Amino acid sequence: MSEIRTARLTLRRARIEDLDAIHAVLGNARATRYWSTPPHADLARSREWLLSMIDAPPEASDDYVVEYEGRVIGKAGFWRLPEIGFILHPEYWGRGLAREAVEAVIAAAFSKFPVDALTADVDPRNAASLGLLKSLGFVETGRAKATYQLGDALCDSVYLALPRNRDCASL
Repeated sequence: MSEIRTARLTLRRARIEDLDAIHAVLGNARATRYWSTPPHADLARSREWLLSMIDAPPEASDDYVVEYEGRVIGKAGFWRLPEIGFILHPEYWGRGLAREAVEAVIAAAFSKFPVDALTADVDPRNAASLGLLKSLGFVETGRAKATYQLGDALCDSVYLALPRNRDCASL
């Protein structure tokens, strides 16, 4: 499936033409505060990231850019299954768009891939993402200290999982 449509969003495969819009998200310090990398300082770094998304093998990846009102505002999906990841530009926070995108990619992943559960690795300070995932049925499976380095800081992780037997149609 190369495109998913929801009430307000179009989720589609990334294209190189998305570079400026993706850089606007990944270069934004607020958007990337709890992301796995610091804000991208230049287009070259965002191009590298975008190309890795475009070139990811379809049997291991199910990742989408998120379009709202014809504009790319972020990404949602699985760069490497079964781990979900999502990020939106802060201008679009607080509208339920992340929930709409995440619900859609969860349903698509369970319909296309024989995974027993989807997983997430979230910085414990990221209350918004933790709240969203838990509201969709993800349950905490563990925690770990100093799991990745972001700039000069070591960050912790909260691990979550959403089992396949969860009724995603009721999300």
